[in-house]
Amino acid sequence: MFHYTASYTDLYQLSMAQVYFKTGRVHERAVFDYFFRKQPFDGGYTVFCGLQTVLKVIEDLYFSDDDIRFLKTNGFDPDFLNYLKDFKFNGHIYSTREGDLVFPTRPILQVEATLIEAQIIETLLLNILNYQTLIATKASRMKQVAGQAKLVDFGLRRAQSTAAYHGVRAAIIGGFDATSNVKAAQDLNIAVSGTMAHSFVQSYDHEIDAFRDYAEHRPGDCVLLVDTYDTLNSGIPNAIQVAKEMQAKGQQLLGIRLDSGDLAYLSRKAREMLDDADLASVKIAASNQLDEKVIKSLKEQKAPIDFFGVGTSLMIGKPDAALDGVYKLAQHNEQPSIKLSESIEKVTIPGIKQVYRLSDHQGNWIGADIIALRSERSFSTMHSPNDPLKSMNVKPFRTKALLETVMKDGKQVKAPTPVSEIAAYAREQLNKLEPEYKRFDNSHIYKVGLSDELYELRHQLITKNKSI
Repeated sequence: MFHYTASYTDLYQLSMAQVYFKTGRVHERAVFDYFFRKQPFDGGYTVFCGLQTVLKVIEDLYFSDDDIRFLKTNGFDPDFLNYLKDFKFNGHIYSTREGDLVFPTRPILQVEATLIEAQIIETLLLNILNYQTLIATKASRMKQVAGQAKLVDFGLRRAQSTAAYHGVRAAIIGGFDATSNVKAAQDLNIAVSGTMAHSFVQSYDHEIDAFRDYAEHRPGDCVLLVDTYDTLNSGIPNAIQVAKEMQAKGQQLLGIRLDSGDLAYLSRKAREMLDDADLASVKIAASNQLDEKVIKSLKEQKAPIDFFGVGTSLMIGKPDAALDGVYKLAQHNEQPSIKLSESIEKVTIPGIKQVYRLSDHQGNWIGADIIALRSERSFSTMHSPNDPLKSMNVKPFRTKALLETVMKDGKQVKAPTPVSEIAAYAREQLNKLEPEYKRFDNSHIYKVGLSDELYELRHQLITKNKSI
């Protein structure tokens, strides 16, 4: 697919890097945090996704000869370009496990590297993690309401160019069962699924002839699109006729697809017609501008739909379109660093940190993560990062560290995990989250707070830097 080189970045990353290089700051160390400030889709959780993609890209990252030539034409210093010819990321990365649930403010991933290395990987890291995390979360919301019905990604034609390729991976991790995207299915070793287009039916003089030819050449995976002309009076009766003909040959029609109209009403009528024809095994698939709220409504109406094909809303992350993930400096040259703002929620959290998930003694999540300095070993109080009047006692709870080493000296520390295993882990984590956090409307807010030491460090740096 898309071939990444280190020029896949914003110009200002390289402009800053050149200044660091020319002023003798090549070996200065830095720590950056990746996090976001707002849950996507006004929901109560986010599914972290894209980690393996970004680690692979970073591990292999380099400046090609074409990159160097292009940068030369844009005025970069020859000595700096010679430095870039040998560029390789040699830092460490600590991250939440891919597929885990993550929440605003808390670090999801930390980068420890030279200042130049950390800056050069920033843009591609944000590009990959923000998009895949957004799509995995969107997919998860749909899976929640789909019940036993299968979900199929139909979004290739509507996605922003090759984003659809990475979007498939995220959709599967979020809970989808298959994709229409042949290349992504091939590379990711996942199920590929598809039916036919209206143009196929239109290209025949008679609808039933289109169905017969398709059934003859796809007998093991035959789904007939029944709404090209008249769903109830033509499409479904013709599909039933072809299904009977297939049965006579020892074959079986897999399903029919509805792509327009009142899907709840049409699916109920279709189910009645199929069952009356002794075709209870024939499945019903539906598509046409579906999202989690439409699927939820169809399920509440008891629409007998077995497969949902979702395209636009999934692959563009509608209506949010982007996750607001950011990448902020937390430590420089062994000293904690902070960015101030007039808005308290935009004041960053300094230092090298660890994040802990809190649970009761039965292992049940209590709905809170605590951010602490990596050097801390015990905690008594969790403080709100945005409201000095809010805190909670955390002594009664168990803690589980969430950031683990995923890259050491520029090399991944573990072999890649199959997408199916990451998806299973995401389902497992979601099952631990109470229903109140999964609501589409007015979901509970998952608490994220600071340990005593980290809260005090942040307060000290705020006071110090305000005086500056």
